[in-house]
Amino acid sequence: MTSRTLSAAISLVAFLGFSSALCAQAAKTPTLGEILQRLEANLNHYDTGVPSFFCDEHVISKMEPGVRDQDTITDSVFRLKRTADSDHTTALVESREIKSVNGKPPTKRDLKGPTLVSGVFEGGLAVVSHNQTSCMRYDLQRIDRKRPTDPYIVRFATALTPENSTDCLLQEKSKGRVFIDPASLQITHLELTTPRHTIIPGNAYESAVVGKRDLTVDYAPVLLGGQSFWMPTTITSRNVGGVGTFDVTVWSFQATYRNYHRLEVTSRILPAGEVPGP
Repeated sequence: MTSRTLSAAISLVAFLGFSSALCAQAAKTPTLGEILQRLEANLNHYDTGVPSFFCDEHVISKMEPGVRDQDTITDSVFRLKRTADSDHTTALVESREIKSVNGKPPTKRDLKGPTLVSGVFEGGLAVVSHNQTSCMRYDLQRIDRKRPTDPYIVRFATALTPENSTDCLLQEKSKGRVFIDPASLQITHLELTTPRHTIIPGNAYESAVVGKRDLTVDYAPVLLGGQSFWMPTTITSRNVGGVGTFDVTVWSFQATYRNYHRLEVTSRILPAGEVPGP
């Protein structure tokens, strides 16, 4: 079992494992329930099988209006590491090693910028899944049988209540849609809109900044350890604060990911007196 967390920056991580019954259903138009079951199976395959990995991350972060030095271009090595918790579950923990900021060596270890996004690798694909049905309303867009290669589109909206909110992945009122490849039944594209998103949390001295957030994620298959997992290739976010005032501010974030590799450590025991080779 894998726990998922969604950071405050997003408030917000498919996968083969076909069952014979679902394969038999591929010839006919699937129902919403069948699609959700398949997405749940894909997600479980990811949660239980994805290895720790690293990849190249290129991030462009901007704030408008703003001075030039508030815009940042950051190149990093992004890592997702599987860690064991004390309750015998595992968590997928995001981290990064920054290589350059605006073309220069970084002065700090932490990624900084006008806006950040985190948590998509941990929980993005779980937004539309069978175990979130108590928290969400799902609607399958009508499927055109004459266009069998068109993606299936499932729209969603949060249905938060005091009774279910503890177990809900999205903790803010949101809506959106996912595009699903009809051949593999994998999510290829996610769109999420939160009308009143906490862009900057408040503190004792300043009020929180609340505004509209639009988040999109594109996915593609990646081969890791001999298995295929669907990973983000592009993540974009746009937050708008101060709407209806003279102080409208737009925070934008775009990240691209490539060169995925399994994160592993190898070792060998040398006979006494042997010098390690290159």
